Amino acid sequence: MPLPQSDHRGSAQSVRETGNEHRIPMADLKLPIDLRSDTVTRPTPDMRKAMANAEVGDDVYGDDPTVNRLQERAATLLGKEASLFVPSGTMANQLAIRVHTQPGDEIIAHKESHVYFYEVGAPAAISGCSLKLLDGARGQFDAEAVAAAVRPIECHYPLTSLVIIENTHNRGGGTCWPIEAIQTIRDVADRHDLRMHLDGARLMNACVAKGVEPTAYSKYFDTVSICFSKGLGAPVGSIVAGTESTIRRAHRFRKMFGGGMRQVGIIAAGALFALDHHVERLADDHANARRLAEAIADMPGVTVDFGAVQTNIVFFDVDPAVASAEQLVGALKEEDVWISAFGLQRVRAVTCMEVTREGIDHAIAVLRRTLKALGG
Repeated sequence: MPLPQSDHRGSAQSVRETGNEHRIPMADLKLPIDLRSDTVTRPTPDMRKAMANAEVGDDVYGDDPTVNRLQERAATLLGKEASLFVPSGTMANQLAIRVHTQPGDEIIAHKESHVYFYEVGAPAAISGCSLKLLDGARGQFDAEAVAAAVRPIECHYPLTSLVIIENTHNRGGGTCWPIEAIQTIRDVADRHDLRMHLDGARLMNACVAKGVEPTAYSKYFDTVSICFSKGLGAPVGSIVAGTESTIRRAHRFRKMFGGGMRQVGIIAAGALFALDHHVERLADDHANARRLAEAIADMPGVTVDFGAVQTNIVFFDVDPAVASAEQLVGALKEEDVWISAFGLQRVRAVTCMEVTREGIDHAIAVLRRTLKALGG
């Protein structure tokens, strides 16, 4: 389906010729070009219609037919017995942690993982768990590191109970985990009676990039989460899937966490629409990210790990002699190109359905011009 155009933003007139670039007609380009995150996606007109027409009920009573359809659909998609619709990816992850652990347990995760970096210390605050953080390139670790991290069964140590893998890995650059690596980690988990949770906020990006079904990944995990409000373009919501008994337990904790919702079929309809219409088009976002990374690789003053650009996320580093990350972000914002600083010199750009190929070409031209002005 055609990519949606923004409906409230100003228009650029043109991009100046820079080097060998051709002048790009920009009469219909909507600004700003927002590359801060794929969470900025807004529902398309057709998605809005589906949401407006959704059949609803009281989901706390289990009476919302649209939510029930979504939960059945997601469970089937992920090869699990049941699933639960929740407001956010953070809640999905924290529910999984709560159902798999007891206070005092320890969780194995990557040192750059979302559950550690961006979930407000929730494993400790909500579930009373500590984290054993592993190193590894591009957000990934191996089975040997997991085996070495498992605590001895002895009264002085926390009980290792859960391994969390994030796929795709945000801070790793949108990288996809090799299925073979996950399988070997599952073998270690089984030997030590550990549960495994897949933080699959962008799992569908990994599936599209690798050309596999979600079950190729999900079959190795006790619970799996997916976000609908990132590249899939729904406004709200995530799912967590597992066995029927696990999801019954998660349902209880969802209520405890304040996540019980009422006529929530209105937003569940957006998630269903996203599964029907927005999965295959993730390949467009990946192509746009690759196009951006290829251009950045040829620009002076910045460097990009091109091998890490596997889906819709591009990290690149700014030469300190040119600018700091914050300075570059600020200069680009003045030109209506929005990206995010991820450290003193590191910058992140994320493609999504809000940004067309023409928008990427515009962002490339502005970035090149801005770096030149800053001395790159």
